[in-house]
Amino acid sequence: MDLAVSPDGWLSHGARRWRCALGRAGIRPDKHEGDGATPVGRFALRSVLYRPDRIARPVTSLAVRPIVEGDGWCDAPGHPDYNRPVRLPHPASCETMWRDDGLYDLVVVLGHNDDPPEPGRGSAIFLHVARPDYAPTEGCVALALADLVELLTTIDRDDAMVVLGPAAGVAEKAGQD
Repeated sequence: MDLAVSPDGWLSHGARRWRCALGRAGIRPDKHEGDGATPVGRFALRSVLYRPDRIARPVTSLAVRPIVEGDGWCDAPGHPDYNRPVRLPHPASCETMWRDDGLYDLVVVLGHNDDPPEPGRGSAIFLHVARPDYAPTEGCVALALADLVELLTTIDRDDAMVVLGPAAGVAEKAGQD
């Protein structure tokens, strides 16, 4: 059973529904690096990353790995490591996974533009922890920590996240599963 994300900021899975934050530029079928949009499509749930110094190992059917200091995610479209996990320092632009703000205390890596990555089509699209006020993300989907912990206990390895288009009838852009 897939997770459905609606353009009005709700994520549902089965009978459950949670408020979520989306990209500052809304939901778009034509995702590009740095545009601030959450991409439309169906995305596999690849794995879970967590900060072991802040939260317990999550209970989930997905593969789980702790985040450690020095973990990063390359967001430089011209680099061979684009949209891949890396170790910091790194010669190209990267997102730091070990963050002070708690947003990456729990992260689900989504199968967006990763098999193989196409330069400029968007990187580091995750399901992660929302800010307390559900402020927009840079393109990810974000839930309250307690909601994300609960959701992880209900999903199966075959589930995917389906981000619905901004208007009825908008075709979903195919994600990589």
